[in-house]
Amino acid sequence: MKRIAKFMKVSPEQFAEGWKDTFGDTDTETLEKIYEEIKLPVRATSGSAGYDFFSPLSFELKPGETIKIPTGIRVQMEEGWVLKLYPRSGLGFKYRLQLNNTVGIIDSDYFYSDNEGHMFIKITNDSNEGKIMQVEAGTGFAQGIFVEYGITVDDDVCQVRNGGFGSTTK
Repeated sequence: MKRIAKFMKVSPEQFAEGWKDTFGDTDTETLEKIYEEIKLPVRATSGSAGYDFFSPLSFELKPGETIKIPTGIRVQMEEGWVLKLYPRSGLGFKYRLQLNNTVGIIDSDYFYSDNEGHMFIKITNDSNEGKIMQVEAGTGFAQGIFVEYGITVDDDVCQVRNGGFGSTTK
């Protein structure tokens, strides 16, 4: 097994900015408590490929509802690797939980972006059975898998990332 990455929290200031952008004004004491309780992603067993991402808040999603979750997490990884984000399998099976971008792609240079590489996960309860999904704070709701990738022999890209989501095409 190659050890190629390290998860860490974004700064408290960056987390507060992402939280307020998503949920509006929240008092400082509440934000500090949420930030302190953020759990770094972990694998559940030695045979697990996915690193579980834990929700920093409790929430309920009715069928068709969407939520954008500021995870408070960033990841530093070796060049040549990508972190792919998916819903946890059980939630996908029970609720048709979907990531709004189908698969989250976290590039190795995202760590150095203006927002510190803060990962947001936007999900929708796509249940067609009327099931309401409830997630408690600290519960796994998504998973990330590191994948090595290659490039073409004539690739000569030299641009450098200067932003967060969607910045590589600007």
